Amino acid sequence: MRKVIVNEWMTLDGVVQAPSSPAEDPSGGFGHGGWHVRHTADQHFQRWAIENLTGAGGFLFGRRTYEIFAAHWPNASPEEQVIAEPLNTRPKYVASTTLAAPLAWRGSTLLGPDVAGAVAALKRQEGGDLLVIGSTGLVHTLLAHRLVDELRLMIDPVVVGGGKRLFPNDGALRTLSLVNSTVTTTGAIIATYVPREETA
Repeated sequence: MRKVIVNEWMTLDGVVQAPSSPAEDPSGGFGHGGWHVRHTADQHFQRWAIENLTGAGGFLFGRRTYEIFAAHWPNASPEEQVIAEPLNTRPKYVASTTLAAPLAWRGSTLLGPDVAGAVAALKRQEGGDLLVIGSTGLVHTLLAHRLVDELRLMIDPVVVGGGKRLFPNDGALRTLSLVNSTVTTTGAIIATYVPREETA
């Protein structure tokens, strides 16, 4: 049985919106896009990011993240191929109510209306683990249905005061166990958590 692994860059106040550039996702009037960029030169981050991508058996995307990636990675530069190769060649599963099949990016498949059921079925298949990148709405759905097996987070030492958050504001108690962590040269924390079942 494969795992679903959520891989996110996150602010200290839990925001995952538009880490790479102001134009990435300004929805809701978010004005701090690009908050993650100053932390990308760190060697710990670069190694971690590449290992996450190359270790994935496939990818799960929400519609917005899929469209951003599909517009860039098929035409990536030679210098970007270490990242582009797994993204371009491995299966990609997309949660969307607006996109229509067939999807243009090679190896991409729509999950259909029952996203939780489709992901649960994928988990039961043989193969490598499925990596979720970005895709806040999809992550919320997966968390609500207890389909997330691992959270790999890079928590940057920055507070943005609002924006799309990794964890939904749903009142649910979710207890996690820290399985490893490291601190980068820029003060970010790279941490891996696994969900822990609550006991009465």
